[in-house]
Amino acid sequence: MCLAIPGKIIEILNDDPLMRSGKVSFSGIIKEINLAFTPEAEVGHYVIAHAGFAISTLDEKAAEEILMIFE
Repeated sequence: MCLAIPGKIIEILNDDPLMRSGKVSFSGIIKEINLAFTPEAEVGHYVIAHAGFAISTLDEKAAEEILMIFE
């Protein structure tokens, strides 16, 4: 079983399509995440991250619901 966690993009660090990365906040814990699989993601968007990669985007309401369940 895999665990993917929602996080909010707070900064884009590299905008090269293959090396796209950004700082993502996971309830206050900031990690650098590869964003190459989510080219549509921008600062302020929520992404689902697994093993250092954003694997999809999701809307703010869904992200907040998931984060409340985790708490």
